[in-house]
Amino acid sequence: QVRVVESGGGSVQPGESLRLSCVASGNNFRLGVVSWSRQFPSGARDSVAAITSGGATNYAESVKGRFTISRDSAKNTVYLQMNNLRPEDTALYLCNANTIRLGRPPKDNWGQGTQVTVSS
Repeated sequence: QVRVVESGGGSVQPGESLRLSCVASGNNFRLGVVSWSRQFPSGARDSVAAITSGGATNYAESVKGRFTISRDSAKNTVYLQMNNLRPEDTALYLCNANTIRLGRPPKDNWGQGTQVTVSS
């Protein structure tokens, strides 16, 4: 069983920054693609950013140039640095960690999310 825990959310003003963390823990697994998505107060959901085990990244158009995803493979941790936050970034940010175990198919593991609120 792999556990995924997000942290780093909070309430900030427009233009400020936050850094989210996503930590995967458990036994005998390798971390594959890790992605961040977000769920808006309306219930709608979209993808934010993703990073492969090799470090390749991709971003939603709405966050390009403002958000940066990175990973520390030794710590099984992925970060989402969010700069110049806007009110429309307000959402519950969720991390999905794809894990690989010997002899088993890859599995998606979701965390509970961390809330980001941007308002003046």
